[in-house]
Amino acid sequence: MGTPTMLVVEDNPDHLELTLTILEQNGVPHDIVVARDGLEALDYLFCQGLYSDRNADEQPELVMLDLGLPKMNGLQVLQRMRDDPRTFFVPVIMLTSASEQSDAILALKGGLNSYVSKPLDIRDFEARLEEIREYWRLSGLAPLSA
Repeated sequence: MGTPTMLVVEDNPDHLELTLTILEQNGVPHDIVVARDGLEALDYLFCQGLYSDRNADEQPELVMLDLGLPKMNGLQVLQRMRDDPRTFFVPVIMLTSASEQSDAILALKGGLNSYVSKPLDIRDFEARLEEIREYWRLSGLAPLSA
């Protein structure tokens, strides 16, 4: 398999552009796929709709998931991911605004791995990613690429 994939789910064009720019400028070693709402994210993850020809065995290494999405919010997407064995172990970092942080903290009980505030701070993101990698290394369940 080639470069790992990261799914970025963000509906706000300004936040998306800033997030992608920060990831690119800091050399995040992933192919990045963008979904602009919760339903598109699920289509990608479960190989439906526009993504029906995607290989279901190649899940993203990480999902960066906005909380406030149209059609289906981030908490609903997270719940669907955790309810399905194909995506149960895919790590999720939620992107939150300051006013949404209490919702993100509650989502930790529902299977969220971590969260970062928008706009994305690369040092905070890298720290959260390393925490998730360490968790998977110690659990032995679903190790991430280093």
